[in-house]
Amino acid sequence: MTTKMTTWIFRLRNRHFFYLDFLIFLCTPALALVLRTDGLSITRYWESLLVVTIVFSIIKVTVFLGLRLYQHYWRYASIEELATFALAGVITAGFQVAAMFLWLRPMGLIDPSFPRSIPFLDVLLAVPLAGILRYSVRYMDHRQRRNRAGRAVRAIVAGAGDAGVMIVRELLRNPQLGITPVAFIDDDTQKHHIRIQGLTVRGGRVDIPRLARELQANQVIMAMPSAPGKEIREIVAICEAAHLQTKIIPGIYELLDGAVSVKQLRDVRIEDLLRREPVQTDVEAVRASLVGKRVLITGGGGSIGSELCRQVWRCGPAQLILLGHGENSVFEAYHDLRRLGVPAERLTALIADVRFPELIETLIQQHRPDVIFHAAAHKHVPLMEMNPAEAITNNVMGTRNLLQAALAANVERFVMISTDKAVNPTSVMGASKRVAELLVHRAARQSGRPYVAVRFGNVLGSRGSVVLTFQKQIAAGGPVTVTDPEMTRFFMTIPEAVQLVLQASVIGKGGEVFVLDMGEQVKIVDLARDLIELSGLEVGRDIDIVYTGLRPGEKMYEELFIPGEDYHRTEHEKLFIAANASRLVPDDLEESISALMSSAQRNDREAIIRGLCNLIPEFQPMANVSGAAKKQVRAVETAPLRPFTLRPDKAEANA
Repeated sequence: MTTKMTTWIFRLRNRHFFYLDFLIFLCTPALALVLRTDGLSITRYWESLLVVTIVFSIIKVTVFLGLRLYQHYWRYASIEELATFALAGVITAGFQVAAMFLWLRPMGLIDPSFPRSIPFLDVLLAVPLAGILRYSVRYMDHRQRRNRAGRAVRAIVAGAGDAGVMIVRELLRNPQLGITPVAFIDDDTQKHHIRIQGLTVRGGRVDIPRLARELQANQVIMAMPSAPGKEIREIVAICEAAHLQTKIIPGIYELLDGAVSVKQLRDVRIEDLLRREPVQTDVEAVRASLVGKRVLITGGGGSIGSELCRQVWRCGPAQLILLGHGENSVFEAYHDLRRLGVPAERLTALIADVRFPELIETLIQQHRPDVIFHAAAHKHVPLMEMNPAEAITNNVMGTRNLLQAALAANVERFVMISTDKAVNPTSVMGASKRVAELLVHRAARQSGRPYVAVRFGNVLGSRGSVVLTFQKQIAAGGPVTVTDPEMTRFFMTIPEAVQLVLQASVIGKGGEVFVLDMGEQVKIVDLARDLIELSGLEVGRDIDIVYTGLRPGEKMYEELFIPGEDYHRTEHEKLFIAANASRLVPDDLEESISALMSSAQRNDREAIIRGLCNLIPEFQPMANVSGAAKKQVRAVETAPLRPFTLRPDKAEANA
């Protein structure tokens, strides 16, 4: 068909179909009579034909209106509409036969010899013609989709589960998106060769290069929100080798808002490569503990705090209170929540510094929270080494102020966000968070309430994350700086960390430390390499990796468990608990902290270090490490900057 004809068909609306149907209905009785009598009886039966045409047309229009055939969008007509047309034909035939033999013939309104097959022939002509007219719109739409498909991105969908089916269905319904799915792949061999949404499951991940050539595909969509990072890395490596673009559906933690959608498709990120199997949290228990409660979140404008706000809101709290020191971050978090539909009357934003005890106590008394999530803290290790007084006043004094106010206001639950750097700390930041943990344990012991600490590793995407630093260096053309080729860290995503915090708030009885089983530590240099490759660049050719040496307070690797803490798994496979943590609180904690506060207020660095060493026996600041460790650190710090070279064996191992 010509472009003009196609445009004309697409402009047809239901009112146009009504007029066109009426013209068809006026013509089909005469056509039926011509076919029945070979055109020899038109003049003989013209009066009868006129009566039959008027009556049959009224019947057909009435049936079409009754079945709502003028209320469909025919561009997306389906089997349902086809079945409705078949029903219309049956009903129309019945009424026309009844009208002819029970009314028109007995009343003498038509000639007795008028052919008795006309009601059936009329229906066999009129209904299909009206249907063909409508389905021409559907046919032209299909042709346009096929034409677009030739120009669109041709995508293989990895994952023939619910998420993959949703993505394919939405892509097929929205060809304007410019992505045409051409096949499924899935490692489940039982799904191979079956058809889903018109597409065949053509094999597993190893078949991607072959299928890309056969189907002329240039993109792979990974629709596996529950798949671990190992599987994602393998598929990405296969796609990179085959020069295929990759898109991905976010992990299950990022899909808490609802179902999978094409809008969620994005490029592969580093958190996808490090994704772990999700912790099976007790969603109903978390909701039951927060629904109808007044919840206060300190550090509400930060990465963890703002995600806590979003996930807590889904649990139906009576009031959500954000408390933060940075007005800009709190402003952004507040308006993000408003955009999510949080009513202004159930959302409060407070600008306050946790280091001011009178202010904090007043705010807690005014707003009377039932649950407090304490996420406000200084977290930058090198900066806190240079500013130890800030680490003490914010992380230690701030936590003490908040705990005292919570105890005075009978706050039911208190959850503090801690860090793996609090375990055998070598930095002021880590030691200050360990002291904060001790304060939480003491408050739990004093009150008997579920006041707990949650300890986890580095959070991908948080402010100050090494990932953001690497991304900025890559955007600037490099080099990417790594402290040491053997440095390792635990990593987790922001939603994953928040899920752990919420779960701990439910199962904590008081004085415990919760730790996520975060699997194996990740080499920082491997993280840098993955980020460079995800940016479409090559290490050594486009961007170099250079080593700068350990910074003050940094450790080569992180630990999760403190000697003396009795750890065991909870009912959740990936969650550990140290139930005896509160028994490790020293008797002279208050006196030691008071001395530490005095040192911080004088900005006496040496006194702060001595105070932390007295409070935390396992604290080993850089000035006090053993000679062998000092020698190792000095060797790293004085080593010249050297570019990283991607060795073939290393590349194969990473693939």
